Amino acid sequence: MTSVRAILPAAGLSRRMGAANKLLLPIDGRPMIRHMAALYTEATGAPPLVVTGHEAEAVEAALAGSGAICLRNPDYARGQAGSVACGLGAAPEAAAYLIALGDQPLLRAADIRALLDAHWAGGNRRISIPCKGAARGNPVVVPRAFRARLLADPRNPGCGRFTRENAEHVARIACDAPGFYHDIDTPEAYRALFGPERGARTRRLLRAITALRRCVALTPQQADALASMKFPCC
Repeated sequence: MTSVRAILPAAGLSRRMGAANKLLLPIDGRPMIRHMAALYTEATGAPPLVVTGHEAEAVEAALAGSGAICLRNPDYARGQAGSVACGLGAAPEAAAYLIALGDQPLLRAADIRALLDAHWAGGNRRISIPCKGAARGNPVVVPRAFRARLLADPRNPGCGRFTRENAEHVARIACDAPGFYHDIDTPEAYRALFGPERGARTRRLLRAITALRRCVALTPQQADALASMKFPCC
C-alpha cells in the first residue's frame, strides 16, 4: 500500500462525557482507543501515531502491547490542532496522513480503505474529506505536500475554517458508511450504542433472524453468519 500514516489525537479532556474519559470506555471488551488503534492498523498496514495528553498514562496503558506509537502533547489543553501537529512532526516520511478521531467505533477498516482508494485515485494532490450530502465526516486524508504548511500554521485540516480557506485543495469523497459521521461525545451516545440496552436489541435481532430463517429457509451456516454481523443499531 502507498505510504500513509494515521494520526489519532487522544489528548482531549472529553468534557461532554462527564467524569469518564471516553477513550477508555469499553468497546467489545477493550478500551475504545485500543479498538481504534487496531482499526487503523488493519486499514493502513502500519501502527497509528496516538497523541496523548489528558490522562496520558491511562491512555498509554490501554494501548500497551498494541503496537501503536504514543506521542505526548504537552499543550493538549489548547486543542486538537497541537496534537495533529505532533503527529505530523513525527512522520516526515509518509506520503499522506489520515487525520482521525479516537471515538468513531462504528468505522470499519474496509470503509477507511475505500476512502484511501478514492484519495489515491485522485493523485494524492488534494485533502480528501468523506461526505454524504451536506454532512462531512472523518477521518480526513492529507497529502504530504501540505505537511510543512500545516506545521507552520497547525490548524486541524479537517476543520471548516481550514478547508474553507483552501477550498481549491479539497476533494469531497462520497462515502455512505455511517461510521464516518458518528462519534461518541456524550454518555447518552455511548449507552445507545454500547450500553446494557444493547443486549436487549441484540436479542430482538436474533429473534428476528430466527423468524426470517423460518420464512426463507436459511441454512444454519447462513443464519450463523447473519447473527455474527455487527450492526450500528446493536
